[in-house]
Amino acid sequence: MIHFKVYNITIQHPPVGVGKRGENLMNQEKVKALQALKTSKGQIEGIIKMIEEGRYCIDISNQIVAAQSLLKKSNLLILKQHLSHCVKDAVLSDNSEEKINEIIELLSKIMDK
Repeated sequence: MIHFKVYNITIQHPPVGVGKRGENLMNQEKVKALQALKTSKGQIEGIIKMIEEGRYCIDISNQIVAAQSLLKKSNLLILKQHLSHCVKDAVLSDNSEEKINEIIELLSKIMDK
């Protein structure tokens, strides 16, 4: 546990990369998702520049599709991590109803698009 003292107030913050139960938060799925998000951020910045420069619309649209693909990939990786860890733990502890409902709600948002 790391302690910060600011204006006579102590703020406790868990070490970076460690969850409530001490598990490593930066597993492979999250590392890959983070990389894909950073790449998509660069693509989006490039798309903005393309629009500002008046580039060809089809080229811009192709770049938007590529950025969307990376965002979908990131979401899939995060959901894989959630299912493999959080939902699995909840099922093993007979506490799964809430986690399953979260997944169903999220899937309904994805499928509405």
